[in-house]
Amino acid sequence: MNNMNQMMKQVKKMQDQMMKAQEELESKVVEGTAGGGVVTVTSNGHKKILSIAIKPEAVDPEDVEMLQDLVLTAVNDALAKVDELANKDMGKFTGGMKIPGLF
Repeated sequence: MNNMNQMMKQVKKMQDQMMKAQEELESKVVEGTAGGGVVTVTSNGHKKILSIAIKPEAVDPEDVEMLQDLVLTAVNDALAKVDELANKDMGKFTGGMKIPGLF
């Protein structure tokens, strides 16, 4: 019975550490870029886009589609970096397993 109590304490400790790690992800920031840095997207670790910066040279009224592509690429780059960050931070708790809904 004592082993069971000890195991439950370890599980609770791990859960607390995982919750803390998830909360810390919100304060972490990543940047995604496109077009050599003419478009920059900043996101937090919870995949909330914080800002989008577009340099003037990226704006061509004759080619709006290119600007749209650059923004899309930068957003996807930022979100991929968030996934990498979450996998790195949370992977130490899951042993590299991807658990749906965890991150």
